[in-house]
Amino acid sequence: MERESRHGFWRCFVCTHDNNNSLSSCYICGVLRGLSNGLKNKALSIKENTTSVMAKALFVGMPHQSAEVSSFSDVLLKNNNPSESRTKASLVNLQETFLSSNSKHSFTIVPFRFDTLSPDDIVSLGRKEPKALPVSSLRSSDKKEAVKILPEHEEPETSSTGSAQLNEIQINKSSVSDKESEMLVRNLHHLKLEKSIHNIKKVISPNQYKPEKWILSEQEQEIMSQLSITIIGHVDSGKSTLSGRLLHLLGRISKKEMHKYQKEAKEMGKGSFAFAWAMDETAEERKRGITMTVAIAYFESKRFRVVLLDSPGHRDFIPNMISGATQADAAILVVDASNGSFEAGMGFHDVGQTKEHAELIRSFGVEQIIVAVNKMDTVGYSQERFDYIKFQLASFLRSCGFKEKLITWIPLSVMENQNLVNLASDDQLSWYHGHCLLDAIDSLYPPERDVLKPLLLPVCDVLSSHSLGQVAACGKLEAGAIRHGSKVLVMPSGDLATVRSIERDSQACISARAGDHVAVSLLGMDVSNLMPGGVLCHPGFPVTVASILELKIHVLDIKMPILTGSHVEFHIHHVKEAARVAKIVSLINQKKLKSKSAPRLLTARQNAIIEVSLDRPVCVEEFSSCRALGRAFLRASGSTIAVGIVTRIIAVDQQ
Repeated sequence: MERESRHGFWRCFVCTHDNNNSLSSCYICGVLRGLSNGLKNKALSIKENTTSVMAKALFVGMPHQSAEVSSFSDVLLKNNNPSESRTKASLVNLQETFLSSNSKHSFTIVPFRFDTLSPDDIVSLGRKEPKALPVSSLRSSDKKEAVKILPEHEEPETSSTGSAQLNEIQINKSSVSDKESEMLVRNLHHLKLEKSIHNIKKVISPNQYKPEKWILSEQEQEIMSQLSITIIGHVDSGKSTLSGRLLHLLGRISKKEMHKYQKEAKEMGKGSFAFAWAMDETAEERKRGITMTVAIAYFESKRFRVVLLDSPGHRDFIPNMISGATQADAAILVVDASNGSFEAGMGFHDVGQTKEHAELIRSFGVEQIIVAVNKMDTVGYSQERFDYIKFQLASFLRSCGFKEKLITWIPLSVMENQNLVNLASDDQLSWYHGHCLLDAIDSLYPPERDVLKPLLLPVCDVLSSHSLGQVAACGKLEAGAIRHGSKVLVMPSGDLATVRSIERDSQACISARAGDHVAVSLLGMDVSNLMPGGVLCHPGFPVTVASILELKIHVLDIKMPILTGSHVEFHIHHVKEAARVAKIVSLINQKKLKSKSAPRLLTARQNAIIEVSLDRPVCVEEFSSCRALGRAFLRASGSTIAVGIVTRIIAVDQQ
């Protein structure tokens, strides 16, 4: 039992610790040193200052004298072969011997675990550490089996899901006296250890949401509907010029401002870009003559408060176009009627953005589209040219999912102000008998708004504003309503904030509801956690944050197939995240039936179910529960390769 290690010390046969000869028990594990009969009768007379807390805990409640056995050495000496007693003694023998039925308490002696905190360590830390020991201080391997100590008469708390809540191990902050230490040792017998696992908060279903009274009262008021329209099309088709000219004709741009734009444009040798400069405000956009970001403008028609979203047409800025166009209720597809330009936009000679924009806008859920055939003056307002463009483009729009009755065709000329806010003169478009552009906008129907659902505001941009405060979150209210003083949850950071002020259409307001484009300033949060791609939501109904998703996609006209492991850009609402195609689950045929076997690759115009793994988690919802956060797009090598919807969330981020 005792091995001599060096002079003045003895080695414990259990833990092999070298103890001073003055000690009668091991300082580490508390096993008695006694090998002789002289120590045999004194085995349980342990000095307070030389015995560990674990040893005290083991022997409290045992009789101080026993007729049969009083030390560990007796158990070993009972073996027939004393020389082998050191190696053959087991914890089972000790348990049967020392923990007999006449003991007041029942024990189960198990091998000591060195990768977790022992009760001895807990007591020692409690006496030395002034602060509580949080679970976060444990190693990652310990977190899975965090221990909490409960009185024997109490039952562990359980959540509604049946899993115990993970608590921090609370230790008394004040110093413990010797008497209190003895009481703690005795009470260890009345305590039990219980493993607990992390408790995931159960999210309440949006169907259980009950809107506040002020939302119901505002819904009863008759307010002019807001309609968001995105201007899309191939580069240099005249999108920004159309937007600027329309705003000027409706009085949203004063004559003084227009004169300023014309003067500055002529000085740079770009006189024809004067109306476009009303939308392209940055120096780089004006220098290059292209739109790079989504510009927002407002005007009122007879029926709507219109939000105009001028999207970039250059292929390098398609991600910006996606971010802005996801907010659209309807679209105006601008087509250049001049010879060769329409064909370039359709991709007859190269990749054209007319097709790509049309496919994207339909995948955003937009059903109503106005096709504005611009620059008709360059072809002499030819009906033949208009009919040719209509014939070529109509079949493609139908293949994208647009219904013929929801497509409006309008020939116009922005530079000559033909067919914009008034019908064209008879000498120019005598063969046309439809609406002008402004009347066509009024003929659109407003989509249904989810005002009575929990708040949902995807953040499109974060701006610094003196009127709003330090920073403001901009975006379109997809669901619910918001007002001054409301509490909102900022995801994915999880910060709780208070609404300080709201601007709608660049005008201060007290409240806003679904469908409105707003800028909201917040109080009580770290502004660094407010970023594009985040979501403001109701505190009781947080959006899901996930990194592995199942998608139902439609593959576009691609040259390279999509393989398992392919790296792509994942776009959803205002987020762009690097991703990887983790698995191709199955193909979907024209009858919407899934294939039994998983394909090796995907080619153009195929429908499939895939799984994607994102580098970082994003705010997302299944399409069936929230369309705004359930539409996804995959891009690679500067082109959109697939569009689809989120059918299932596989891995939820628990941060």
